[in-house]
Amino acid sequence: MDQDHSLRENLLALILGSALVSLGVVFFNKVGLLTGGTAGLAIYLTKVSSFSFGQIFFALNLPFYMLSFTRMGWRFTLNTFIAVTIVSVAVDHLYHVIQLSMIHPLYAALLGGGLIGTGMLVIFRHKMSLGGFNILALFLQDRFGISAGKVQMALDCTIVVLSMFVVDAHLILLSILGAVATNLVLAMNHKPGRYQPVRQG
Repeated sequence: MDQDHSLRENLLALILGSALVSLGVVFFNKVGLLTGGTAGLAIYLTKVSSFSFGQIFFALNLPFYMLSFTRMGWRFTLNTFIAVTIVSVAVDHLYHVIQLSMIHPLYAALLGGGLIGTGMLVIFRHKMSLGGFNILALFLQDRFGISAGKVQMALDCTIVVLSMFVVDAHLILLSILGAVATNLVLAMNHKPGRYQPVRQG
């Protein structure tokens, strides 16, 4: 799939990364927390519609695949499509293999956020993504010069504002804490060149 990893390594990363994200979303869903990005929008829409997370998450990502194809190429897009599909199916059907009777909201925010961040990190490291807003943000940056970080932040803030109408204030605060946990994992570990070998002159 890419020059740095074998097919077996990429397949393992695809499955493991998607599984970690799915488990993190299950933790969030259990206590009613939200998160950023397309997954956060999908969680929000489950609260105001009769559709499941998996159905909404899969559908929300469909418009972004064309952007992904034109900007990232077909391999990245195919990998992303598979990852999104795995997360969509897993979140809706994990109850067949794991059932949580109780989890403390604070623990769910911290561990769930960490799991989502770690899963995303694994996926990013193998040149794939979970689609959605990050693809849009990168496209707008390339096309119009708008900072990808600012676009992502604006979209995430919009989700938080919308959530105020359907989620209690303390759950919003915990959701923000969970988002911080997710982004800390990514910020500390997803740095260009960190794991590249240093060339000897």
